[in-house]
Parts: sequence; structure tokens; C-alpha cells
Amino acid sequence: MTMLRTEDVRDPTVRRPGAGHLLAPLLAGVLAALGTLATIHVFVRTISGQWLDTAAMLGTDVHHARVEQLLSRTLDATTLTSLVLVCVVAAAVGVIRRRPDLALAAAVLVLAANGTTQILKDRLQRPPFDGLDYPNSLPSGHTTAAASVAFALVLVLPEAVRGTAALAGAGYTAVIAIGTVWARWHRPSDAIAALLIVLGWGAFVVLVDRLLRWRRRTRPGRPSRLTTLPLLVTAAVTTPVTVLGLLLGKTSEAMVTTPEPSRLTFLTGAAGIAAVVSIAFLVWLWLAADNRPAAGPDAARE
Repeated sequence: MTMLRTEDVRDPTVRRPGAGHLLAPLLAGVLAALGTLATIHVFVRTISGQWLDTAAMLGTDVHHARVEQLLSRTLDATTLTSLVLVCVVAAAVGVIRRRPDLALAAAVLVLAANGTTQILKDRLQRPPFDGLDYPNSLPSGHTTAAASVAFALVLVLPEAVRGTAALAGAGYTAVIAIGTVWARWHRPSDAIAALLIVLGWGAFVVLVDRLLRWRRRTRPGRPSRLTTLPLLVTAAVTTPVTVLGLLLGKTSEAMVTTPEPSRLTFLTGAAGIAAVVSIAFLVWLWLAADNRPAAGPDAARE
């Protein structure tokens, strides 16, 4: 035991966490919260934001019966039962890995994110600037469920499979989020707000976990380049597409007086969702990758 402790002390990669260890999740959480508030303000409280958002939702129809059937099945599969099942799986993985802290953090993340979404959806008032008498649909419950499930699994899974799980989770979340817009269940802002809520709660549980483990020596972890590269490329492509689409949509003559649905507005919304999904999962990979206990006496007690 003494030899292990001595090796840990001499190993330059094993050290006690510094201020940045706490600053990273704190900053991510604050930015996610501000992003959520900004999304609500722009796409719920302003006329131009509502028009662009509604035009994106109405910009396409599901004309293919097989695609519509597959989409409905995929969306319907994201239910409360699936959330509970993932919480159970996360708890089991945490116990097997001797990391009950991560299992508890994953459960809090799923329950808190979905609870926040339901509270906001019920209480947030949406002025009918777009001329549609639809109830408020922000944030998207389906997107919240999909993203929180993926985040929870990424958090508790071992490092060897964490990257693969993140890419699969990002793809699944993007399909669910864009699918709800395609099916006209939600506007793009509903999905974006949901993703930011999940990221915010994810950053919070990581911050609490790091505070509880503050005195323990850790070996900093980094996500694999093979994992981060696809997310970076996706974000780099979809972000400028989103900005350009928003500028073109806002300057359209038809959009000055009423929402003008078009394939362009739908593609802009889909690109915006893909960009936020990529960025959210990229940030989450970095936050989750840092939860690596050092080898030695502290790890043995886990």
C-alpha cells in the first residue's frame, strides 16, 4: 500500500485537483442556464423569433408512410418507462464499477432535467405572435428524455466505451430532436432549450461530485480524438449554416408580416439543433472524462 501511494505521488499525471477542476462544470452550467434564458427570450418573447421558429416547424411534412411510421415508433419509445430503465441500468453500472457517486449523479441528472422540462412547459406562457393558438411546447420532453438518457450512460460507463456511447447518444438525440420538428410536434427552440437544460443539470451533478471528491488525487482524463472529431466537424459545419439561414429568413420579405414556412427555415432549424447537440455532447465528454480516480488506496476503496 505504501509503495502504491509513493508511486502516485511521484507520477506527475496524478495530482490533487486545482481550481479549474471546479470552474469547468460551473462555467458550463452557467452558460447552459444563460443559453436557456436567451432561447426563451428570443423564440418565445419576440415576434421575429416566434415567426422563424414556427416557419421552421411548418416548413416540411412527413409524406412517406414508412418514414412516418418509423419516426412515430422512435418517438413513442422515449417514455417514462425508458427513463426509469436507464436509471436502473446506470445504478447497476455504478455499483459494478464501485462508483455509487456516479450512479446517483446519473439518476439526479435524468430526474431533475425531465422535471425541469415539465415545470417550464406547464408554466411558461407563450404569446400568440405567430397567429397559432398552440399551447406552449418549450422545452421538448422527448428531446430532454433522449439527451438525459444518453448523458447518464456516458457518465457511468467505463472510459473504454464512453466515446462510442457519446457518439451513439448524440446521433439518437439528434434524430429524436429533429424528428419532433419534422412531425410538427415541436419547434426547433423547444429541442434546443431541452438540450441546454440537460447540459446544465449535467454540469451541476459533475460539480457536486467533484466537490465531494475534492481531496482525492485524480488522473486527468481526456476524450479520444476519434470521438471528439466527428462532433467538432458537425458543429463547425452546422453552426455557420444556422447563422446564415437565420439571417436569410429574417430578411425575407414574406417573414416581415407573417411566418413563411419553407424548406430553408426547416433546414435552418435542423442545422441549429444538430449544432447544439454536437456542442452539448462535446462539452459533456470533457466533463465526464475528468472523473478518473487515481490508482492506489483511494481507488481501492471505491
